[in-house]
Amino acid sequence: MPSHHILIVNARKVTSPVFVIGAPHSGAEAVGRALKISPGFHVTIGQHSVLQAVYGFARRPSLYSGRGDAAASVIRDAFAQGWQVNPTSCLECTPQCRSAAGLRPSEVGPCVEQRGISRFGDASPDLTYCAQALVGAFPDAQIVQVVRDGRDTVAAMLRDPVAMSWFRPSVANVETEFPNPFYGVEDETDRLTWTGLSPAGKCAMRWRGAIRLAARLRKTLAEDQLKTLRYEDMVRHPGSAAAILSDFTGSKIAAPADPNQRRARTEAAAWRRSLTMSQVADIDKVAGEELRRLGYV
Repeated sequence: MPSHHILIVNARKVTSPVFVIGAPHSGAEAVGRALKISPGFHVTIGQHSVLQAVYGFARRPSLYSGRGDAAASVIRDAFAQGWQVNPTSCLECTPQCRSAAGLRPSEVGPCVEQRGISRFGDASPDLTYCAQALVGAFPDAQIVQVVRDGRDTVAAMLRDPVAMSWFRPSVANVETEFPNPFYGVEDETDRLTWTGLSPAGKCAMRWRGAIRLAARLRKTLAEDQLKTLRYEDMVRHPGSAAAILSDFTGSKIAAPADPNQRRARTEAAAWRRSLTMSQVADIDKVAGEELRRLGYV
């Protein structure tokens, strides 16, 4: 049985925090934005203390292998700091987090009223790659997983300099950290083929890794702890997505929305316009099984 620790933030006990996970550009941020503007929620997106812990464990799972309690303590401490609310707590927030709260770039002050907080959550990038450590830290956590067509995800990643920077030879640690869920490298075959993969193939392996991690997580959590949303359904029917999230969390949740909702609707299956036939073939070679299992092919 996991150890239970009481975390107090701003004189409030943290219970059933909600975390949003998904592969890069899966639409997890849209759900995070919806939670953030919902009454009673204090949701962060990319707090510095949180990202330090997330990337520390996501990129080096050997750090917490056999050290579950120590890893859980680090994760809890990171969120205890990230969820603090005070006059200067938002100064170091990411633009995504400030934008989600409706703050102007020059605006100073917290994005939430401390006295109105009843639930906490986070939708930081790449949270999915340390999901097991996250659940170890918060055994009562509720996880919202957002799934998107891997081809659209790869197309978006290829356009994102930040996402692509993880593949630089000086950054990728596939050879020194194995297995490596952050890059989707699970076995010796994956490691041997990694170097020869195209950028699209490497992005597809990261997407595949996120999907497999979530599938394994599903086996360890109760039904009321993990909810899966499809990005394509969410952008076409945000009201239905809000109802699903409200039922899952037991709180009234706003409808998930991309900052540019019209563009979001047209981006479903946008890979047909932006990927070459060679890139599509590379994606299918790496992640075709997962695409078919999820009904995208």
